[in-house]
Amino acid sequence: MNIENRNPSRETDENLTEYYRALYNRECEKNDELAAQLEEAEKHIEELDYKLGRIKNSFAWKLSKPLRGAMHTCVRIRDVYRQYGSPVGVARKIRRKMRQKNAEKQHGLASFPDEAEAKRQRETVFPREITFSILVPLYNTPEKFLREMIASVQAQTYENWELCMADGSDAEHEEVGRICQEYAAADSRIKYRKIEKNLGISGNTNVCFEMASGDYIGLFDHDDLLHPSVLYEYMKVICEEGADYIYCDEVTFEGDSIDNMLTIHFKPDFSIDNLRANNYICHFSVFSEKLLEESGLFRSEYDGSQDHDMILRLTARAKKIVHVPKILYYWRSHPASTAADIGAKTYAIDAAKRAVLAHLKSCGLDGSVESTRAFPTIFRIKYKLTGYPKISIIIPNRDHMEDLKRCVDSILNKSTYENYEILVVENNSQKPETMEYYRLLESQPKVRILKYEEPGGFNYSKINNYAAAQAAGGYLILLNNDTKVITREWMEELLMYAQRDDVGAVGAKLYYADNTIQHAGIVIGLGAHRAAGHTHHLLPRENLGYMGRLCYAQDVTAVTGACLMVRKEIYDRVGGLDESFTVALNDVDFCLRVRKLGLLNIFTPFAELYHYESKSRGLDKDGESAKRYEREVAVFRERWKEELEKGDPYFNPNFSLDHATYELKMPGEQ
Repeated sequence: MNIENRNPSRETDENLTEYYRALYNRECEKNDELAAQLEEAEKHIEELDYKLGRIKNSFAWKLSKPLRGAMHTCVRIRDVYRQYGSPVGVARKIRRKMRQKNAEKQHGLASFPDEAEAKRQRETVFPREITFSILVPLYNTPEKFLREMIASVQAQTYENWELCMADGSDAEHEEVGRICQEYAAADSRIKYRKIEKNLGISGNTNVCFEMASGDYIGLFDHDDLLHPSVLYEYMKVICEEGADYIYCDEVTFEGDSIDNMLTIHFKPDFSIDNLRANNYICHFSVFSEKLLEESGLFRSEYDGSQDHDMILRLTARAKKIVHVPKILYYWRSHPASTAADIGAKTYAIDAAKRAVLAHLKSCGLDGSVESTRAFPTIFRIKYKLTGYPKISIIIPNRDHMEDLKRCVDSILNKSTYENYEILVVENNSQKPETMEYYRLLESQPKVRILKYEEPGGFNYSKINNYAAAQAAGGYLILLNNDTKVITREWMEELLMYAQRDDVGAVGAKLYYADNTIQHAGIVIGLGAHRAAGHTHHLLPRENLGYMGRLCYAQDVTAVTGACLMVRKEIYDRVGGLDESFTVALNDVDFCLRVRKLGLLNIFTPFAELYHYESKSRGLDKDGESAKRYEREVAVFRERWKEELEKGDPYFNPNFSLDHATYELKMPGEQ
């Protein structure tokens, strides 16, 4: 029966059974054929495995082992060369590792206060009397870990604390209770309660909350360690800045010493988009007891990611969140810990996704959450578009017809968002082929050619301001003519952030032609001129970034004007680009003025473009361009002197400003 061109909706009732039976039989035949092919493939694999086994057991194979080892070494050298581009790149990697190891030494045991400093901290009189309640849910805690954890609390130089331990251990681990009672008998600040039935990590921690009587609450894991000065440092920011939520930097270590560092995590100051995508705050969170009254206790439905859920709720209500940029928490990695392998704990991953979704809903935001290639609990958040506004894409151009054509073609041919216009701003082009191309573009309904003919030389800021005034869209994209769209949904990815009321500028991830990173967010103060620089610059496209930062959208101080989306209303409110910055730093200055409005600037790695700007192109050291750049740097540094002195809030002060790849600052380095 031929069923290829038949339409069942047009069949009579008496023929429908015959039609579907034929369709079913055809699918069965296909399945049988696939099963036969699979069986043949499995037989072939078995045969190859047998032959491979014979080869590996042969005398010749064993004899050639040294040669194979040399060959594999050559392959590894080749792969490293491909990744880092040159022997210089390999040397840079080795230098960075050595630098990192040397810098790490100052953040372990060497950072602990000596006897004189510990005495000074203990005798410091603060203007407020505050008790810290440190909460530790226990469950079958190994004796060594338990004793070391308690000892790290007792070693605190700020001594007004209480340690509240709720024990959900099973009957086979009665020594946990015995040890805790031993410490409680010797130190009245230590409280212990045995829970008759294990309530899970959230329920056990909630029992700790019931035991607490302090002004501030600290969340502490039963197998980790505190720096002796952590409560002292937190007390300082509470008294000096009125902090009601505090967190610090942390290290993951293994073995018997905190100096056996696996991961050192220097964090940014509070960043809501970072926190939604990744619980970067994690340890050691301390917060006002009043915040807890407003946000509520741990919720058992988020067990495995209860900290992420709690931190999202607490920070949403906090009035003053302070990050102490020092390693003050040591997270132990061992086979049973989350630090060792969260990927094996799917319940924790699912709980984290649900926690983020619940948070988004509480903020009036609608979106989806999915894991990224960096880590299962580093998330890509896809916000639902709230409308379909027109977007005006502004592209300044002077000749460079081939660059412009590549850029415009990529927008027209790749973009899935349809409600946009392209404003090509012609700026004194001379070549006939450029004019000919403009005539072709004018036939495109989405393209307008604007002529900017003011004298005085090239001024990027003036050109964009001129075009923005004539834009029909409610959103603007400033775009260089030497870019090319990679991501089909690039406009949607930018718009999902730009549409938020709390967001100003949004930037994309840009690559050079050789697939190294040109832009992934801008840090002020970075680079030789201490003005501004791009993070992760020149790293390979597939690099995950520091702590996975190249894999999730995040708050940044500034983004490049080579591809920048902003609401037209915001652009107009700040007066557009400052025309005194003719070429350099106008985008950074713009983003800083946007931040002055209390808005966030965001970098998203999910809108990707090529930027064919030559990565080897430097400034003309003896020419007018160099002099102009120096003048603009001087203006920028004077205008934003206070911000530069404070440092970029999203770039930890423990990182060197001489390097774009998050290299640790060496002892004594500025």
